[in-house]
Amino acid sequence: MIPTAILLEKGASSLHADIGEILFHEDSMATFYYQLLSGRVRLSNFLSDGREVLHNVICANEGFGEVAILDNGVYTVTAITDSSCTLLKISSKKFIEIIYEYGNLHRLVSQKMARELHFKLFMIKLIYNRSPEEILSNLIQKLNESKRLVCQECNRLMLTRQQLANMTGLRVETIIRTMKQMDKEDKLNIIRGKVFVPPDGID
Repeated sequence: MIPTAILLEKGASSLHADIGEILFHEDSMATFYYQLLSGRVRLSNFLSDGREVLHNVICANEGFGEVAILDNGVYTVTAITDSSCTLLKISSKKFIEIIYEYGNLHRLVSQKMARELHFKLFMIKLIYNRSPEEILSNLIQKLNESKRLVCQECNRLMLTRQQLANMTGLRVETIIRTMKQMDKEDKLNIIRGKVFVPPDGID
């Protein structure tokens, strides 16, 4: 989202993280902005019983942590690597300098935050007003239309059943059962355990 050259010029440092590493915890002070060069990162909350509530999956060339920085507060989620990752991180102070020095970046950050808010409101409405099949159909269609977490070359859904459960609040067993039914109805294709979205999307 922010050109790498600008981040490095302002003092960003690079780091490598293995799968399952926590980059920051919910309720910790927002001290760094992160930008992902490779890999994936989950942004989640963890309930007292250990269950994960998945809010977003960050992919390569996307940033995270900016909302908490702009709010002068704490991170509201835990960031945990979903794969081996390479990242850049820069202090919150330097991040603020960048977005005010480069007006176009300030606009891009605002647009990104607006998209994320729109998706969150979409999810709230979806979960409270739909059956399991409607929830999955609409969520996968939304991801496909926004070209996020659906491979644009092979149409494979890049989320596991567990991650879909964590994102929607449905049980994993419900996800599996619903997907099998959707496969029978040709609304998606399951091949050797992998889920593929039809080229024309889900009807």
